Amino acid sequence: MRNAGLGGWPARRAQMSPDRTAFVHGERPLSYAEVHERTTRLASRLREAGVRPGDRVVYLGPNHVAFAETMFATHVLGGIFVPLNFRLAAPEIAYMLEHSGASVLVYAPECAAQCAAAVRDRPHRSGPRTVVALESPAEGERHYETWLAEGDPTPIDTPVALDDVALILYTSGTTGRPKGAMLSHANLTWNCFHIMIGVDVTSTEVTLISAPLFHVAALNQTLLPTFLKGGTSVIMPSWDVDRCYDLIERHRVTWMFGVTAMFAAFARSPRWADADLSSLRTLMSGGAAIPVALIRAYQERGLVFCQGYGMTETSPGATFLEAGESVRKVGSAGVPVFFANVRVVRPDLTPVAPGEPGEVLVQGPNVTPGYWRDPEATAAALAEGGWFHSGDLATLDDEGHLHIVDRVKDMYISGGENVYPAEVEGVLFEHPAVAEAAVVGVPDDTWGEVGRAFVVPRDGADVTPGALRDFLRPRLAKYKIPAYVDVVDALPKTGSGKIHKPDLRRRPLPPAPRSDP
Repeated sequence: MRNAGLGGWPARRAQMSPDRTAFVHGERPLSYAEVHERTTRLASRLREAGVRPGDRVVYLGPNHVAFAETMFATHVLGGIFVPLNFRLAAPEIAYMLEHSGASVLVYAPECAAQCAAAVRDRPHRSGPRTVVALESPAEGERHYETWLAEGDPTPIDTPVALDDVALILYTSGTTGRPKGAMLSHANLTWNCFHIMIGVDVTSTEVTLISAPLFHVAALNQTLLPTFLKGGTSVIMPSWDVDRCYDLIERHRVTWMFGVTAMFAAFARSPRWADADLSSLRTLMSGGAAIPVALIRAYQERGLVFCQGYGMTETSPGATFLEAGESVRKVGSAGVPVFFANVRVVRPDLTPVAPGEPGEVLVQGPNVTPGYWRDPEATAAALAEGGWFHSGDLATLDDEGHLHIVDRVKDMYISGGENVYPAEVEGVLFEHPAVAEAAVVGVPDDTWGEVGRAFVVPRDGADVTPGALRDFLRPRLAKYKIPAYVDVVDALPKTGSGKIHKPDLRRRPLPPAPRSDP
């Protein structure tokens, strides 16, 4: 087989374990043999639509087996797969379609309105030549299942090298346009190796895909390693706490990934105490530092909670905390993944001392070759020797374990002192009435900047700003205590479930109460 990339995986896996279940979506299981045949048929249709090596194919929609089929079919032809956040507005989608130069768009019915505005109602814009709808295609569009079923099942073997670009993943920027991070087939393959070294992934794995696949973590940290090992991926269209409990019990799920908001909601459920979670072997988190109090809540329930650190540009794993260290090093993001290097440095690029915050730099075969059609951003992010500047602040302990402090851009300076919101958020989360918390820096005439906390109380809990400040005073230095505390019903979230802090920073300041740092 000349395809050394992901496009060869369905054929290889079908040869090794044709009858094993690859995907479960709703009530529909698909074997590896079926995935191989469907992927081949779809690839033949994409080829008829003009897709050639290097051409871009976009998928827009919630988690669905069609996501994986479209990705693998694109890679069969040596094309580049571009999954988009289905929560984006039409102008954002239109920009990404144009910037990527997509030749084919596959979309789900939930995204029909955005597609109409981004594609059909913008004839002056360059756009995809072929549009494929999972359901109810508009005039001139293809119907996914019908189009696929009529494809040619004859195997296709296009030469694809490991260093060829496999994915373009648009990163959510706080300013300006989002950047398209390129990931090669080698990046993705090495990341799978890192996961299989850090987690004992088995051929009998049953992995719950509950986070959005258009983000790097759900795709590269769970679905692809599970597929490579021949396990089963149970695909949830979107996050739902009760549905998650149901699927774990029904399919005996062994492994799942989530971010803080997902795991916090899962633990707050009334089903938490009595649900049968005995099948779960590994829970894995990433995307942001998980509060220690939440990790301990899972450990007390007898669940192994592994935390890693990474980003889109590192495919994403950069460090990982193995299960055996999860209690002793609770709250740590672990050590560098096996084949990568991680440094924590001062602004002059000299190594920090243990406990001293610095920027995280990552080097290795999992690091992006750069940003799509953006040489300036590529040059700014990649230093000599292939070291990627993360923009994240961390410390190293005396054993070399990484502890994420915050984003460089999230840190604020109050009265000359650095304040890391993640530290304040972690303490707020220890309050029994707090379900979620986010802290941002806001302008202040006296101190330059002060903190503003947004807190979501647990269901039925009554909490006041004054009570929260009283809780923080014995636990934090005075300058770290937020000057403003807002008790809110919900926090704004990104498509991956992370708290969207730019939205919080834009909110007008309340007149009072506040307290000086």
